[in-house]
Amino acid sequence: MLNMSRKRSRNPLATEDRIAGYLFIAPAMVILILFVFWPIARIVWLSFHEWSVITPEKPFVGLDNYRKLVGQRDFQVALRNTMWLSFGVVPTQTLIALVLAVIANQKIRGRGFFRTAFYFPSISSTVVISVIFLWLYQQNGLVNFVLRKLNLPTPMPPWLANPKGVLAMALNSMGIDHVNPWLAGPSVALLSIMMMIVWTSVGGIMVIFLAGLQGLPEDVYEAAALDGATRKQMFWQITVPMLKPIIFFVVTLGLIGTFQVFDQIFVMSQGGPAKTTLTLGYLVYQEGFTNFSMGYASAIAMTLFAIILTIYFIQRRFLRYNA
Repeated sequence: MLNMSRKRSRNPLATEDRIAGYLFIAPAMVILILFVFWPIARIVWLSFHEWSVITPEKPFVGLDNYRKLVGQRDFQVALRNTMWLSFGVVPTQTLIALVLAVIANQKIRGRGFFRTAFYFPSISSTVVISVIFLWLYQQNGLVNFVLRKLNLPTPMPPWLANPKGVLAMALNSMGIDHVNPWLAGPSVALLSIMMMIVWTSVGGIMVIFLAGLQGLPEDVYEAAALDGATRKQMFWQITVPMLKPIIFFVVTLGLIGTFQVFDQIFVMSQGGPAKTTLTLGYLVYQEGFTNFSMGYASAIAMTLFAIILTIYFIQRRFLRYNA
């Protein structure tokens, strides 16, 4: 038996296949090491050091950057804004994308055009879309023009210059003052960016739902129709439960995406007004390339990475539990 195993290990064809396999994965491994694993390792190392970018010295400071992170107000504000961004964008884009996928999955005339139209914003440049929405949100922009034509109020100050929390404004109208900042809700400026993010991301999520809908068995719907089930009952009792893994997958992608929001903030508001649109992704850039505190920025980046990794593991555990 031992001799047979040795002969098998010395098989020239098996050795050749093994070498060919390593050669095939070598380019991908080199790219991953250079552009993924090495930068992550470098950021981990920098998070325990102090580096001002303009000087070569990088003294070791241990956990000081993480202690500073816990007590700094900007980090707390950025975390609060990012959480409001996630809680507002993810459920909204998921629900709208599911409804659009159901509509686009119907056998109607021109459905190919509608699928393309819904998906087009997802493949467009976020920077270009952000500039367009900057024009739309101006005082004399299209959004305010439409609201005036409908005899609806427009926010003052205008959209991207308004730091007032939308929930705090609603509570103030009911006579409740001095609302806690964590309960004040997203500012009008952040809400404006959230609406733009929903508009740009719905199409991509719709495609995922559309693929899931086309994989559902038709006989289940036929049996439900024979039993007298309505379209509404079939949607809530058949479609939604069977799409549960896809829904959770989409929600996970949405959470990860909203925690990484940067380019829209950079183009549209740069964290203002009054830091009400400051997010964790933009805070990393601000600390690293504006304040030249690369060690502290690396600590924020590692904290953001830990949050995203936690979301990923929760998603995997949920899917394994519901498999």
